[in-house]
Amino acid sequence: MYFTQCTNWRGTLAWRVVTLNLFADPIDLTKALVDIPSPSHHEEEIATAVEDALRSLDPNVVEVQRYGNTVCARTNRGFDTRVVLAGHIDTVPLADNVPHTMSEDGRTMYGCGTVDMKSGMAIYLNAFAQLYDSDELKHDLTVIAYEGEEVATEFNGLGHLQNDHPEWLEGDLALLGEPSGAMIEAGCQGTIRLRVTAHGTRAHSARAWLGSNAAHTLAPVMLNVANYQPRDVEIDGCTYKEGLNIVHLESGVATNTIPDEAWMFVNFRFAPDRTSEEALAHMKEVIGEHDNVSIEVDDIASAAMPGLGQAAARALVDAVGGNVRAKYGWTDVARFSEMGTPAVNFGSGDPGFAHKKDEQVPVEQISAVSHALLNYLKG
Repeated sequence: MYFTQCTNWRGTLAWRVVTLNLFADPIDLTKALVDIPSPSHHEEEIATAVEDALRSLDPNVVEVQRYGNTVCARTNRGFDTRVVLAGHIDTVPLADNVPHTMSEDGRTMYGCGTVDMKSGMAIYLNAFAQLYDSDELKHDLTVIAYEGEEVATEFNGLGHLQNDHPEWLEGDLALLGEPSGAMIEAGCQGTIRLRVTAHGTRAHSARAWLGSNAAHTLAPVMLNVANYQPRDVEIDGCTYKEGLNIVHLESGVATNTIPDEAWMFVNFRFAPDRTSEEALAHMKEVIGEHDNVSIEVDDIASAAMPGLGQAAARALVDAVGGNVRAKYGWTDVARFSEMGTPAVNFGSGDPGFAHKKDEQVPVEQISAVSHALLNYLKG
């Protein structure tokens, strides 16, 4: 339980008491989490609520730690395997979409964080609370509710754990509650963004021979990227589609001036059979070597193997009826993969609604994911 400030119906400042019931139906727990505003850098209230709720569990069975606004809890019951349940508690900035609302038929919940990813976090917290001391539990459990996912990597609470407290990420399988349509999205693509810059000499366009047009120098590089044929790669029954694209392009000084600089961002989304180093080398090979063209790495993040061949992962696949697909895009499962822990995305809702003003999640998917997860953890 904790106290938070709010504005009452008279418009004056008041205090309200917020208590999270981790044993409540995950749909109701989702509503409670959504109703605690937690845009990035403002996660203290929701972190405190989660921490208090976890500390209310039997301390002889559950170890709880808090690092900044990242809250971790785990059991140490001596099982042969450990499953990590992780999710971020921050959201994008609010858009007049907190507190939650429901559709007229009660089948859809609206609100900031409903799909990305407070419904996933609710499912995981509920599963941890229901099973931490249960005779039906078959794995030791770790649950991580972390801050700062929706902003720069330097603020990512899971990244801080990876660097400073890596023991919290250790397990035989990690689940990340990112929205995945109530099915498993395995692994993730890696991503590299390069800044490619062509250098020239500025001149008046009426005397172009006195200059060197940087845009023209960049053009052959652009053609190399445009003509690139990406791969489809199948790993553990999942097909990952690679892509190499120009995502930003700039040049020009004035309408009568030869530009002395032209630059672009090139983004490569690569399959998890490549390391980051291999992907970077491949990117540079495609771009080629060109006079007066420089290349800088602007961003790089490794891919994550699906790891579905692991026994713990196969059991989860069976629990969801074999509904598995590759994850397009990058998620924090890569942090677990880097440490040798197979990881998948498993959450409720359509990721296409993430960050939208009408962000929403079908409540039946919350129930479906919760049911499958509980069955797996008891399996």
